[in-house]
Amino acid sequence: QVQLAESGGGSVQAGGSLRLSCAVSGEISCMSWFRQGPGKEREGVVFIKSDGAITYADSVKGRFTISQDDARNTLYLQMNSLKPEDTAMYYCAADPNWNRCMQPRYWGQGTQVTVSS
Repeated sequence: QVQLAESGGGSVQAGGSLRLSCAVSGEISCMSWFRQGPGKEREGVVFIKSDGAITYADSVKGRFTISQDDARNTLYLQMNSLKPEDTAMYYCAADPNWNRCMQPRYWGQGTQVTVSS
């Protein structure tokens, strides 16, 4: 059974930084961060596979960085140079099947990120 729990959201001014964490339990092959802003569809932010392959959305490239601890039981999302359009509920997601990176079956409860101008 895969379980996920995010933390680290909050409010910050534009240009600021936040780091999100996701505690992970269970066997997984792919982990990811998604977000859903007010009035917007959910979008994938970054994906990381068990082989280390990482894919970032164009909107966050160069500003966001995904990482894991050595034991691979905590996933981090370092967010720098935040913009008001980054305001969203951020979700950690995972799946035991690497083919399901884009449609993971397991989700955390979400953590709110609010960026003010």
